[in-house]
Amino acid sequence: MHAFDYVRAKDLGGAVSSGSRPAAKFVAGGTNLIDLMKSEVERPEHLVDINALPLASIERVSGGIRIGALARMTDVALHPLVKQGFPVISQALLASASPQLRNMASIGGNLMQRTRCTYFRELTFAPCNKREPGSGCAAMEGENRLHAVLGTSPSCIATHPSDLAVALAALDAVITLHGRDGDRKIVATDFHLLPGSTPNIEHALRHGEVISSVFVPDAAYAKHSSYLKVRDRSEFEFALASAAVGLDIAGGTIRNVRVALGGVGTKPWRSREAERALTGKSPSEGTFREAAEAALAGATPREQNGFKIELAKRTLVRSLTDLAGGAA
Repeated sequence: MHAFDYVRAKDLGGAVSSGSRPAAKFVAGGTNLIDLMKSEVERPEHLVDINALPLASIERVSGGIRIGALARMTDVALHPLVKQGFPVISQALLASASPQLRNMASIGGNLMQRTRCTYFRELTFAPCNKREPGSGCAAMEGENRLHAVLGTSPSCIATHPSDLAVALAALDAVITLHGRDGDRKIVATDFHLLPGSTPNIEHALRHGEVISSVFVPDAAYAKHSSYLKVRDRSEFEFALASAAVGLDIAGGTIRNVRVALGGVGTKPWRSREAERALTGKSPSEGTFREAAEAALAGATPREQNGFKIELAKRTLVRSLTDLAGGAA
């Protein structure tokens, strides 16, 4: 691990000032950043501890709930406001990591976590455009079973790892960022970026800015929502495919719906194609399969990960079927 200096921020202004220095990083739970520092993928010169900031509340506000960026994953998952009004968020969090990590990891840190691509974390022999822009992508012709089939580019096929981010993309969440110029807001679907030719630029957060909170709006589909995750083992494993779904059904017709996929995209994958295929239709297996086909129509597989396309379709159909049955 490279040498760095450490400061504990006492207020938001001090955090932004310290975090604006070159090669500075914020740390909260540290469950991702510290691992990357140990492997020397991340080499901050300045580490700004923001745990003392008053950003851990979970509260009802006008039109929805606001979750502080420093709220721990366990606290959010088990909070009555979240479980009752936004079950997809609770389920996504409980499907993540291990209880020990959920007790430490923050909401903001979860959104900032970096890919688990083996080549990204391997410094000795594997080129990676995320880690070293312009070096190449070893996953293209290498071990790519776990990699993305949606949103890929010739520069990167790494999968985004967050379960929570998929749920927030489905629910039209809004993320508040705080920097030297004050607050700015960005919708969750725009926060994470497609790799394009610059896969090292993963999100819309500017240097020195900190995530301060996440707002999730009330909606009938949010209250009737769920998260289904398919993985190689039942605990402490990232998704091969996942679906965050919200349904508003009345009179036998889908009035409103939200669909986002995880485990298959280079970012949390909101499928407006699936939503259009479902809106105004009667809930049925045929309708759900049509939506799944629309969601994966643009998928581009590599040698080892083509199975993810059908797996994601089946995951979405199963999620919609289970949720529609609950509505009935």
